[in-house]
Amino acid sequence: MSVTYIKDQTKYLLWGKAAGRCQYAGCNRRIDLNSVTKAEFNTAYIAHIVAVSPNGPRGDEVLSDKLKDDISNLMLLCDQCHRLIDKAEVERHTVEVLQRMKKDHEDRVERVTGINREYEAHVILYGANIGNHDSPLRPKIAQEAMLPEFYPSTVGPLELGLGNSSFHDHQDEYWAFEDRQLIEKFHQKITPLKESHPLQNFCVFGLAPQPLLIRFGTLLYDLAKVEVFNNQKEPKTWKWPTGDGPMDFFKLEKPSQLKSNIALVFSLSATINDERIHKALGHECSIWKVTIDNPNNDFLKFRNHLSQFRTICRKVLNEIKSAHGEEAVINVFPTMLPSTAIEFGRVWYPKSDLPLVIYDQNRTRGGFIRTIEIGNKR
Repeated sequence: MSVTYIKDQTKYLLWGKAAGRCQYAGCNRRIDLNSVTKAEFNTAYIAHIVAVSPNGPRGDEVLSDKLKDDISNLMLLCDQCHRLIDKAEVERHTVEVLQRMKKDHEDRVERVTGINREYEAHVILYGANIGNHDSPLRPKIAQEAMLPEFYPSTVGPLELGLGNSSFHDHQDEYWAFEDRQLIEKFHQKITPLKESHPLQNFCVFGLAPQPLLIRFGTLLYDLAKVEVFNNQKEPKTWKWPTGDGPMDFFKLEKPSQLKSNIALVFSLSATINDERIHKALGHECSIWKVTIDNPNNDFLKFRNHLSQFRTICRKVLNEIKSAHGEEAVINVFPTMLPSTAIEFGRVWYPKSDLPLVIYDQNRTRGGFIRTIEIGNKR
């Protein structure tokens, strides 16, 4: 909107500070684009916080004239939000409320645009049906969790999940189908990036049954720089908090005797007693267990705990191989969070570690069921 007493330089500065978006809190609409036809043209209004006229919205006998060309008193708004603050709900939109909206918007623009290019990252989303529910993983989750430490390299993420699959995890066909689709999509979308793209930062978000997330992690193992995000329940967020949690968070329990079968149990989000393992493998098995003091479904709060988890996974894989030999196979029983399932997969080395057989707890099938195999049996 052309306002003759506002200098062109002031208008350009305002557009820059607003990044071409409506500054009303929660709107953020692009105002160089028609939302229906996608035609590009100027749909913006330059609104005054303190009105030009003393009789206008939030007008003042002294400040109205003084601030009419002052960028601190101007907001870039879409037509709808402009009408809201100046006509429909004037009383609710005080000077203080609008100043806070303007500042919050401009601070956010500064944070995002001020990020160095080294923090640009490819965003990978992998979601699959869990039980009878499809994955709720959405691009907006990633955008909110990444900033301001990373920012997406493209408008849309690299999505590996199919979404709304007709198979469910109590069916044997589900595991073969989803496993194959994940591997194929990874090689289509991610492998070319890791081989030739100059950007080698990856932000990873996964929400799927744990065996598939472990497989997903094994596909990520040789990427240069990977940041795995965690779905926290309380507070509900994917954003890592600042600071570190206590050390020695995870514990490794070793078997007293070495037997023919190997069970690697992750008793983290829930407790797995030995009887459940014996039901799946029989009593002739050595049970190695990674656990915490109080297993629960929201145990992971800090980024350094994920790093500690990687360390203990590497330790247990090495010790199992040393104890049981090169010809052994590890049966994995996971009850953990998506982020830890991915990280376990990432620390497994295809050329040197023992093959894995992943089990999944399934109520419909009455216990742990065998799902997918990772690595060739020796």
